[in-house]
Amino acid sequence: MSLLKIASVACIALTLGACQSLFQPSYRAPLDVTRDTSEQTQAGCATADCPLVNIDTVHFAQEPKLDALIEQRLLEMTRTTPGAPLPATLNAYRDKFLRESGPRNSMYLQAKVREQHDGLVIIELSSYLDQGGAHGEPGRGFINYSRQQQKALSLTDMLLPGKEEAFWKAGLVAHNSWLISTRLSLEPDYVKAWPFQKTPNVALTSSDVVLKYPTTTIAPYALGHVELQIPYSRLEGIIKPELVPVGH
Repeated sequence: MSLLKIASVACIALTLGACQSLFQPSYRAPLDVTRDTSEQTQAGCATADCPLVNIDTVHFAQEPKLDALIEQRLLEMTRTTPGAPLPATLNAYRDKFLRESGPRNSMYLQAKVREQHDGLVIIELSSYLDQGGAHGEPGRGFINYSRQQQKALSLTDMLLPGKEEAFWKAGLVAHNSWLISTRLSLEPDYVKAWPFQKTPNVALTSSDVVLKYPTTTIAPYALGHVELQIPYSRLEGIIKPELVPVGH
């Protein structure tokens, strides 16, 4: 009997979902991930202030597109001026930084898995450039990678058509809740000085939709990268139903 006939007979005995699973990957099982860390200082430097590059990233043997995307996004975080050309690889960036930097200069780059759920891989990206000043320049970002679509989801990919304004209104509600929980709402000068803003950093976590902010956008530097949470229940009719995790 041919493989096709065997599969057809099996499908008759199984439910449609089980039959489809014979031919499609299971997105419930998380991808295997390996961590790749390195730290290197400038060649020949023996002082405590040697230029340094620390790279802490992850690799997915099963998803080469995600691997390439992570490296690309980390490289984008190395830009010090908008539109500046990017090095070809992280290794090339490290070599150039160490070759050209002076004492007390360092760069930390990190990609970590924040969550895997419902066929999504949520990667959180971090950077920290120290040029010897009072404090460094931190950066954050997210990748919402759809294993089924084989791509990173943009906000447009996440929302139903015409719902972006409604999404940011839900973000404003989350911001007001954060102001109340931190008691910052009791300080009118603070509320006026640090109003709600949109952010490019949106993550579809298993519990809620997270908005993460660059420093000094909706709060002073000392408060770091503020996170706001929007419950999925508030996004009914706004976010695409297929992106709402099971159980919400």
